[in-house]
Amino acid sequence: MDVEKRDIEEAEEMMMKMVADFLRKEVRDWDNEDKMKARFKALSGQRCDWEPLYLFWRDLIIKVARHLHIFILRPLHIKHLWFRQGGLSPLCLDRVLVEMYNAGDLLPVTHLLDPTTEGWRLPQILRKAAHVMGLSRASTPLDGLTEDCYVLAPLLKEKSLEVVKCFSENHWTPSCIITMKKFQEICGGSKEASAILSYLSECRKAKYFVVNKIDRIEGVKVCLDPGVVSSITSIDYNVLHLIWTVEKLEQQLDLIDQRYEKSKKSALASLKGRNKSAALRYAKELKLTSQSRDKCTNLLDRVEEVLGVIADAESSNKVSEAIQISTQALKDNQTSIEEVTLCLQDLDENIDSLKQVDKVLGSNLALAEIGDEDLEDEFTKLELEIESQPSQNLVKVGIDDSTGVAEVSAATNSLSNALSNLNLKEGAALESVTGYSVKTTSKNPVSKEANLEPA
Repeated sequence: MDVEKRDIEEAEEMMMKMVADFLRKEVRDWDNEDKMKARFKALSGQRCDWEPLYLFWRDLIIKVARHLHIFILRPLHIKHLWFRQGGLSPLCLDRVLVEMYNAGDLLPVTHLLDPTTEGWRLPQILRKAAHVMGLSRASTPLDGLTEDCYVLAPLLKEKSLEVVKCFSENHWTPSCIITMKKFQEICGGSKEASAILSYLSECRKAKYFVVNKIDRIEGVKVCLDPGVVSSITSIDYNVLHLIWTVEKLEQQLDLIDQRYEKSKKSALASLKGRNKSAALRYAKELKLTSQSRDKCTNLLDRVEEVLGVIADAESSNKVSEAIQISTQALKDNQTSIEEVTLCLQDLDENIDSLKQVDKVLGSNLALAEIGDEDLEDEFTKLELEIESQPSQNLVKVGIDDSTGVAEVSAATNSLSNALSNLNLKEGAALESVTGYSVKTTSKNPVSKEANLEPA
């Protein structure tokens, strides 16, 4: 408990220092004693008397929050940490925060709509109806705000737009599907993700949905076009399950890689100590880990191939629409084909130049090598010795000394079986996808002939 308290105090001290440095740069006369007395006084009299001072503090609060890259604020931090100077805090901040709340700049976190619950749209409809009928909420009393955390509405909108822009840079489709876990990572935390999802859902730019299978898989569909997000289709559920599978396989690969590096370091250390038997044991463990990694990688490639086919189908549809729009634009602007051809030639030349630069930069990476070549040669000889031994010894050592690797392999096989049982139903899952087919080959048993149309 003492450690946690100390961490909180250190975080608060760091926040105070960051805010103090920012204020000295943002407000030139911040350290002026006369100016400080005028700014720190309470708001009194008519609104016309104190409105300039209120606007000063409101804008300064927004600027500080933007500088700290946060949009969920605690009134206690604002009143006692951010602007504390000479042991004093501004007397007007209580009234400033109340006025910001009444103006809609501050929103209680607990009052945000939660799209992850059923029937969340009903409060939204009632609130809009009250706004249309002219029913406004009661003003907050001047003795202060009662909630612990509030969302700064202007910055919530900015952050939401940044999240959508981040998705747009990595997807070429009109919408994208992402797991809730990845959505939280991009937003910066579970509280931030909840607030952003609430805002995007209210603006009809995102939809939350769940795949009810063995494991509860939560996902979000985000619209990347200027319009609103489309309804959730059966193929969206399958895509979410595939994306979730990819993330699980990537986590599995990370664990395998960590195990591989650990075994390799142990093997090299044994070679340095001239302990040939220990080095041989670690080398066998490396071989088992490598086999598990190959299985996991193959499974990951198969899942990504299915996702790639679906994405290509949606992208092709988008390209077709873009061609029609561009053709009409050329006609409207009376642009000749010769002008378009010259632009494309310039673009090709720029692309070739970039490729040459990338080739030169990439050639330097091949020069990096791991040292101790003598040990690597000795290690290669040990591997050749392993291959010449009977397979029974390999299995025995894998059982006795590589229990962790065997568990990883079992988990990989379980994921493989789960993927094999995952079938995209031609009637339900692919009912909205036509014109794109996935042809089955002998090397890829996952892909079956199906007509796919963008969701």
